[in-house]
Amino acid sequence: MTTEKLRWERTTLKKSLDAVAERAELENAAGLERLYTPGDVADLDAARDLGFPGEPPFVRGVQPTMYRARFWTMRQYAGFSTAVETNRRFKYLLEAGQTGLSTAFDLPTQIGLDSDDPLAAGEVGRVGVSINSLTDMDELFAGIPLGEVSTSMTINSTAIVLLAMYVALARRRGVPLSKLSGTLQNDILKEYISRGTYAFPVEPSLRLVTDVFGYCVKSLPKWNPISISGYHIREAGSTAAQELAFTFADGVTYVEQAREAGQDLRRLLPRLSFFFNVHNNFLEEIAKFRAARRIWFRIVRDRFGLADESCQKLRFHTQTAGSTLTAQEPGNNVARVAIQALAAVLGGTQSLHTNSRDEALGLPTEASAQIALRTQQIIACETGVADTIDPLAGSYAIEALTARLEREVFDTLATIDAMGGMKAAIGSGYVQRQIQDSAWQAQQAVESGRQAIVGVNRFVSPSPATVPIQRIDPEIERRQCERLALLRSRRDASAARDSLARIEAIARSRDSLVEPIVEAVERDVTLGEIMTALRRVFGEHLEDKNF
Repeated sequence: MTTEKLRWERTTLKKSLDAVAERAELENAAGLERLYTPGDVADLDAARDLGFPGEPPFVRGVQPTMYRARFWTMRQYAGFSTAVETNRRFKYLLEAGQTGLSTAFDLPTQIGLDSDDPLAAGEVGRVGVSINSLTDMDELFAGIPLGEVSTSMTINSTAIVLLAMYVALARRRGVPLSKLSGTLQNDILKEYISRGTYAFPVEPSLRLVTDVFGYCVKSLPKWNPISISGYHIREAGSTAAQELAFTFADGVTYVEQAREAGQDLRRLLPRLSFFFNVHNNFLEEIAKFRAARRIWFRIVRDRFGLADESCQKLRFHTQTAGSTLTAQEPGNNVARVAIQALAAVLGGTQSLHTNSRDEALGLPTEASAQIALRTQQIIACETGVADTIDPLAGSYAIEALTARLEREVFDTLATIDAMGGMKAAIGSGYVQRQIQDSAWQAQQAVESGRQAIVGVNRFVSPSPATVPIQRIDPEIERRQCERLALLRSRRDASAARDSLARIEAIARSRDSLVEPIVEAVERDVTLGEIMTALRRVFGEHLEDKNF
């Protein structure tokens, strides 16, 4: 085939190129080759490298029947304003056919500030729902059966507190903890490299992560204690290969931390979940998900020596790429999201969020959220792509891209290992610089016109389109502060002080902090108060501006 390809290049292709040159922007394009042939997959051993669905190395899917048994979980991310307003949106989405809840929290909640903290001014309820206390959590899930609905919470530095509130709410309602299902993001490492909603230094933050691991394995059998997230790494500007490499390096670190804490990896690993971005390069994204499953299989088998298939399976949620959405011609975003969502499905995701057309302008309106959900439903019910498993397997392009991404990821993992692991790589700024360099190159491609953005630098409409925008009532902040004052005036102040003192004392030990925090929120201690108590013990993380 190599000889035949050379012949084609020297004859048929050359004659065509002499007559009409290829598009200029392709000269510097990275990723895809002009043409893939059997020679690009000559080393592929189908039994070794692909296997069958539900069997190692899981390239073709982690379930034997994949979507033929049931569709992926359609989990639309939602959260804004107050708990009451977000509860309404949750119910609206459930009625529209959503099959799992995904909660967005406002910035003060993410970094551990109560709504009345001066540093929270202007941010309460803006980019997610404001949660200060168990009372807020109760309102957020009012009328929603906790034992029947799977709930995801996108929260990291304060993850242990929000989990404690969810557990306390289940106890209050008499819901057995064994019935609670969902996922806590709880991925603090990516906050230091791509997102920034950290609170404490790295080591105590990792201690909180492993405390949550231990509690969930013991008490919440259906709950995923972490969602190791490449999504934000990609949003910050990484390449597809970097997204996988840095995510898996984080995952290796979490597993090592759990092992050092004496936890049983055979019980923990089946509970780990991952979270990936799905970007615009359709073929590369499909290959990325297939490569990811083989990479994690090899890491678990070869690095941690675990032969249990339940430990080797990579289970992940996917979200379409917010960074690809444009404020100009927001209607175009519907097409972008549909294409990205199709790539995630063809890549074998277990769960999917589709962004809304207006998210480059603000939080989505109900109408936009419904279009995003309907996009998933159309893919599931009308396209037929869910009727066969891994339909692009065997494609020269897909298999070659899958193998290329795997090689690049393992090369990067080797570099990180040589530096002393992911904590050292983050501490030196290596990971941050790699992402920054990739982001710069991508931006240069857009600004030079080599990368077309329809409606922005190519095919620009003379009449900008507009869509309705979700507006957040500024009075929300005042009302939340009043609710906090009322809560503090009515609670047992002595019990609250005792709970905070216990949290501080246990933070200075090596005992788990989950139960003391559950007890505290049951006594109406607020999120900000708990985080302040932990800061007194752990200190705060300050970013190194030299990176």
